Amino acid sequence: MALAVGGEISYTNSFSVEVEENDFHFIPRIPAGYLINDELYFRIFVIVNVALFPNYTVLKQNSAYFVALNTEDVHIQRSLFFPWKKGISERLVIPDLKKFAQENQSSQIPIMKNLVVDYNKVTGICISGNSGSGKSYFLSYLLEILNTISRLIIVDPKFDSPSRWARNQGLEVIHPESNRSKSDFVSQVNDALSSVLQIIYGCQGILYENPDHEFEHLTVVIDEVLALTEGVNKQIKESFMSLLSTIALLGRATNCHLVLVSQRFDFNAVPVSVREQCNMLVQVGNISSKTIQFLFPDLNPEGIVIPLGKGTGLIQIIDNEHPYNVLPLLTPTFYTEKGII
Repeated sequence: MALAVGGEISYTNSFSVEVEENDFHFIPRIPAGYLINDELYFRIFVIVNVALFPNYTVLKQNSAYFVALNTEDVHIQRSLFFPWKKGISERLVIPDLKKFAQENQSSQIPIMKNLVVDYNKVTGICISGNSGSGKSYFLSYLLEILNTISRLIIVDPKFDSPSRWARNQGLEVIHPESNRSKSDFVSQVNDALSSVLQIIYGCQGILYENPDHEFEHLTVVIDEVLALTEGVNKQIKESFMSLLSTIALLGRATNCHLVLVSQRFDFNAVPVSVREQCNMLVQVGNISSKTIQFLFPDLNPEGIVIPLGKGTGLIQIIDNEHPYNVLPLLTPTFYTEKGII
């Protein structure tokens, strides 16, 4: 009834629905008195996703997903395909983050109760969101987990929570100092990125001789990327962008990763090539077509049920284990030493 396709309904055999364990098919009977296009697909998505909540979460696609059916009947040889997962996104609650990280020293990083990411398959992570949306809180979680499995190079332009966390861990942080200019600070960041690039080149030489060699993880973490290069000498900014692009493009095979945090990821924050190489995309805070335009340019968020509260939003993991779908996200809630966050 809600489809409103000219009075054609399943009772008149205009279409049918077949339900399987991990998906369902909307099967139109051809010829049909309605258009079978993206608009119809997304209208079905909106209806079904709400109707199935909270037992199932229908996985949003960027466009209509057609599949061929195994039948000789020409009238029903195609369907609109809707994959789903059982249940809904559930927040991970961690009583003691440090203890949790020590017990979880593997490449499998829990994000939610029913979502785990293999860091071996992560090239880069982009975390975006408006001020106060929970970006820094989620970054603190990732830092604690990554510190047990990766060497960290941390850049903190705001001299804020990542610096406090690193101090407690005895790690160095590249941050601004009162007696130095902004351009001098970014030059120091470029020196660090250049050293990472030399490591990548060295690792590539090892891979040439031994393609099966496994390297230790090395992660470059940059908080508030957009704030890093604003007001900086043009040549220094271009060097930063070039180094970041090269690391993003070459780091995958040598276990060199990027974790980038920014209020938005337009061309002023990072080059398009960097954004495209990052295969874990996180948008927290207010979700609309405008706020997701850089990380999810082809996504229409209409119909996705996003929970209320801090640290909620969308996540997409692009690897060979997870379907290339955008999921509602609830970042972990954790407790840690007072004064770090």
